[in-house]
Amino acid sequence: MIDNNKHIIHMDQDAFFVSVELRKNPKLIGQPVIVGGGSDRGVVTSCSYEARKFGVHAAMPGRMAKQLCPQAIFVRGNMDDYSKASHEITQIIADRVPLFEKASIDEHYIDMTGMDKFFGCMKFASELRQTIIKETHLPISFGLSVNKTVSKIGTNECKPNGELEIPFPGVRNFLNPLAVHKIPGIGEATYKKLSEMGVRRIQTLAEIPKDLMFKILGQHGLALWQKANGIDLSNVVPYRERKSIGTQTTFENDSMDISKMKAILSGMVTNLAYELRSQQKLTACITVTIRYSNFETVTQQSRIPYTSLDSFLIAKAHDLFKTLYKKRMLLRLIGVKLSHLVSGFEQIGLYQTSEEEYDLYQAMDKVRNHYGIESVVKACIVKRPERDENGKVIKYNPRKKKADESEHPPASKKSRIRTFINTE
Repeated sequence: MIDNNKHIIHMDQDAFFVSVELRKNPKLIGQPVIVGGGSDRGVVTSCSYEARKFGVHAAMPGRMAKQLCPQAIFVRGNMDDYSKASHEITQIIADRVPLFEKASIDEHYIDMTGMDKFFGCMKFASELRQTIIKETHLPISFGLSVNKTVSKIGTNECKPNGELEIPFPGVRNFLNPLAVHKIPGIGEATYKKLSEMGVRRIQTLAEIPKDLMFKILGQHGLALWQKANGIDLSNVVPYRERKSIGTQTTFENDSMDISKMKAILSGMVTNLAYELRSQQKLTACITVTIRYSNFETVTQQSRIPYTSLDSFLIAKAHDLFKTLYKKRMLLRLIGVKLSHLVSGFEQIGLYQTSEEEYDLYQAMDKVRNHYGIESVVKACIVKRPERDENGKVIKYNPRKKKADESEHPPASKKSRIRTFINTE
């Protein structure tokens, strides 16, 4: 049954990526703008409503978009700008509502249940929308109804730059005449199957016995039947920003090799620092954990200036490990955690960080983004090259390696850190 006491707002940016580009370059306003898809093999990420009139839509191949709209202006796009704009909107919502869920980079669900006793939910939603438009200069639309599904469909119906309320008594009348593909969760394959059944409108889907829908499409069919009838029992999940990241590893063989422990710590911190920079975050606290062979676990943490640089964090991790490891016992586990995370970028020149060092990290991150996180690693965590009986380095021979692999198939691929740990 539909819970007619709920008041759920669904807010969604209008052509979000394009809107951010228009804010950066107002000369593009009113033009058919396409973000992405500039190359022949590219794909359209977003497009303005002027471009949509020519049939252009997201996920379309760039070559097809050029054929449909030759006069379109293609913009490469910048994910950093879109993330910052998304954070601006999220912050405005977080400061004003009791409970919200960030469903994607450009859409939010807000649970206003019970707040209608103090002021009208529609009035509040409209004022919140105007505040977002005024402070960010980005267009946004919203739908207000009894659950997430109906609200989302309402938002899509009133776009662009609109607002729509669907009260409980009018839910079925609102849904029935709409095309069935407007239900969230219906992709091309499902729509094709429903069309073969003669189901074109939501009303037709709602009138099919739910047992038959379950027989045809399983649980997915049952969920679609509920949505067609305006039923959605999912709750608004509170949005919480990630506050810490960490990693730990248990050794296959207990060890007390200090140089190995420091090498492992260096590798762990390097990966975590790269993850921080990828998420545009800084940390203000580092924690190191060790576990002795008798399962005694000790932890030490240190507050530090906000940073995301490898060298500074590695030095702190080594200092904490030196403070922790006081017993002459074998270790079975070691771990690192970075906490007190905030959004931001490293300040060049702060805390004795040179511009050259920061440029080095940026270059390393570009390589990792293209070739994988383990394409650039600390030399201390890589195995030393094999040498012959005369002490000379054994050169790599692909033919010999191929022959060896045919005789002895390689085990499953492991990370460089894990491989280093597992070696004697």
